[in-house]
Amino acid sequence: MAATIVPAHAAFFGAKKEIGARASFSPSISAHRCRKHALNKVLAVMSPPQPSRAPSTTGSVKHGMTMTEKILAKSSDRSKLEPGENIWVNIDVLMTHDVCGPGTIGIFKKEFGKNAKVWDREKIVIIPDHYIFTSDERANRNVDIIRDFALEQNIKYFYDIKDLSNFKVNPDYKGVCHVALAQEGHCRPGEVLLGTDSHTCNAGAFGQFATGIGNTDAGFVMGTGKLLLKVPPTMRFVLDGEMPHYLLAKDLILQIIGEITVAGATYKSMEFVGSTVESLNMEERMTLCNMVVEAGGKNGVVPPDETTFKYLEGKTSLNYEPVYSDESAKFISEYRFDVSKLEPVVAKPHSPDNLALARECKDVKIDRVYIGSCTGGKTEDFMAAAKVFLASGKKVKVPTFLVPATQKVWMDLYSLPVPGSGGKTCSQIFEEAGCDTPASPSCGACLGGPRDTYARMNEPMVCVSTTNRNFPGRMGHKEGQIYLASPYTAAASALTGYVTDPREFL
Repeated sequence: MAATIVPAHAAFFGAKKEIGARASFSPSISAHRCRKHALNKVLAVMSPPQPSRAPSTTGSVKHGMTMTEKILAKSSDRSKLEPGENIWVNIDVLMTHDVCGPGTIGIFKKEFGKNAKVWDREKIVIIPDHYIFTSDERANRNVDIIRDFALEQNIKYFYDIKDLSNFKVNPDYKGVCHVALAQEGHCRPGEVLLGTDSHTCNAGAFGQFATGIGNTDAGFVMGTGKLLLKVPPTMRFVLDGEMPHYLLAKDLILQIIGEITVAGATYKSMEFVGSTVESLNMEERMTLCNMVVEAGGKNGVVPPDETTFKYLEGKTSLNYEPVYSDESAKFISEYRFDVSKLEPVVAKPHSPDNLALARECKDVKIDRVYIGSCTGGKTEDFMAAAKVFLASGKKVKVPTFLVPATQKVWMDLYSLPVPGSGGKTCSQIFEEAGCDTPASPSCGACLGGPRDTYARMNEPMVCVSTTNRNFPGRMGHKEGQIYLASPYTAAASALTGYVTDPREFL
């Protein structure tokens, strides 16, 4: 096993001081003296009303909390929290999309009234992204429903698409919700973001509490701005060592899920720290947090740092307050990884924890490769794939589908030069390698979708994919076999027609 498990009471590694965080209570000690009164009769059976005051602290004794506990404490106006407590949390951002939006809207109108107004039109983000480029009438109707609601409620952040024939003529359209949330500045340290999608945990890369919720909960949040949540205990993952040039964050999270299993973090927070994590760019950190739900995690979180703050420059004008775990914070468990010793991995069918080394699967013949989704369709993911194609100088041997997560990512593929390519862009390298032309940005075939969805597996096939789930039927046909992999491994596999360790080309 690559990970070392240490007791939950182990000393905190790499503790950081809080930067710019405001305390929710005064640090001074309040002393209250009691006077005894001798009374001959009962004057009242209830205590008289007392003026409200902020909770006091003891000053010298501090209750250590994890990042997740601190964020939830701040958002529930509490000075301290313990895992297992049920609390009412004030929500900073609620996101929904075309698949779950209509159901959420229906519940909101049923419970709050047909003419009810949302709690805050500027804190709700509605993003069509799942079943967009299809002729399916029901899928198209879903987009109509969220559009009508956004207009009715004057929702500030509705990223609409009307012309499906050419996404580029829709300036408001973004693409995959989780990547769009980051690019548009909705992911901010210290806040609470909820979404009607299980991969909302993606935003934890920003030091934010982010998790997926169901339509009923979302309908309630839509009307009140609050939700009752149970405080999760925190698992800590310490990733140290220099990242090998042939590994990506996808390898790291697949390794972790493979070791703790798909139920290993059920309703727990997964906190990622260590020198390796600190070296990752924001998109790689997003990949790490994106798949915590595949281990059953409630949320994933990375301590914000200069990399985080630089990414957010120009994306948001709102103030935010980053928080960090205390040195005395209690973690339910801790796993340590020496990343320098890890190898490229895949998750074999039909579970994200069915871990294997990529080189152990070299005899698995494949039919196609898919690069895309919130997990593996970001700019850095395509840059990584292009690097492999460039290094090989060869053409792909199986159909290779490219689905940029957002309109911005699509533009990057045609404008940003790939390092070491002599100025070539990803799109040029993909064309030379014989890949399919980058498709319209959306969730695409990651979750199957209508039968005419681009790159959907309509027949039993074997696919190496940079997506996040490989359950039967996930990308279309129920007999399809999906190998989850990093963009490096996906590109290498496209070049050989077999599951391939990218070290053959890097």
